[in-house]
Amino acid sequence: MKYAKNILETIGNTPLVKLNRLTADLPCMVLAKYETFNPGNSVKDRMALQMIEDAEEKGLLKPGGTIVEGTSGNTGMGLAMAATVKGYKLICVISDKQSKEKIDILKAMGSEVYVCPTDVSPEDPRSYYSTAKRLAKEIQGAWYANQYDNLSNTKAHFSSTGPEIWEQTDGKITHFVSGVGTGGTISGVGSYLKSKNPDIKIWGIDTYGSVFKKYHETGIFDKNEIYPYITEGIGEDILPKNVNFEIIDGFTKVTDKDAAVYTQRLAREEAMFLGNSAGAAIKGVLQLKEHFTKDDVVVVLFHDHGSRYVGKMFNDEWMREKGFIDES
Repeated sequence: MKYAKNILETIGNTPLVKLNRLTADLPCMVLAKYETFNPGNSVKDRMALQMIEDAEEKGLLKPGGTIVEGTSGNTGMGLAMAATVKGYKLICVISDKQSKEKIDILKAMGSEVYVCPTDVSPEDPRSYYSTAKRLAKEIQGAWYANQYDNLSNTKAHFSSTGPEIWEQTDGKITHFVSGVGTGGTISGVGSYLKSKNPDIKIWGIDTYGSVFKKYHETGIFDKNEIYPYITEGIGEDILPKNVNFEIIDGFTKVTDKDAAVYTQRLAREEAMFLGNSAGAAIKGVLQLKEHFTKDDVVVVLFHDHGSRYVGKMFNDEWMREKGFIDES
């Protein structure tokens, strides 16, 4: 009989899927690394499990302990699965810009959830960064996962996602494109791919309101770049240790409107029911058209599932309220 001993053994080995309609005007082949096939429906399952296993090995997380993490939702879901299987308690701290669906799913998975304001600085004691750190200190036996600076995040993608993409493309990949939030995915995948072929280009997708693109191009952390934005899962107002800027060849920024509209278009034109960052990622690929030739194989990573955004990007009333679509 063929079966997994528990749900954690089903993480990884996600498929590559060719895009057809949205990429028809590009000269190259575009393949999506379709991470919603992970059991928690996102790429974050990989690094959530890696962080926990590494913490166990180092003695930082002991039997019956409590995991605390600041999350936009997906990492929390990966941690929730692993916590249930391994017998830990989980506390997730999330910002109030995240969808209600994410909060509800985290609770359904057994997590305790704290919701914090988005429009405050990272240093503000009300921010989800500060709240997570405070709870981890206050709770006896707690371990703060810290996906932003915990390099087990990058390690997970160097050891699994990167090799999968290399093998699935038979080494023919020329460009890798991914949204950048904590930085673990693009840094881990990018490091692995460049170790196999240094000529592979690594492109990051950023959003307006985030510091990444300007910092990469100038080395300046410009606080004037920071303002609230709607796009979920990418961009930051901090510089996580998992973002390896030396691995990334360039960034392109995608507007909130384009990210939302292309999230809908992926569903309606490619039958790909995906999250908000996928809309940003595919629009970013289209913006990079001039960098591609007919012989190129471009892999774009799609992070999570559309079910977490039915009250937002897949709700036309919400889209109209934000000015993303007109009455027609």
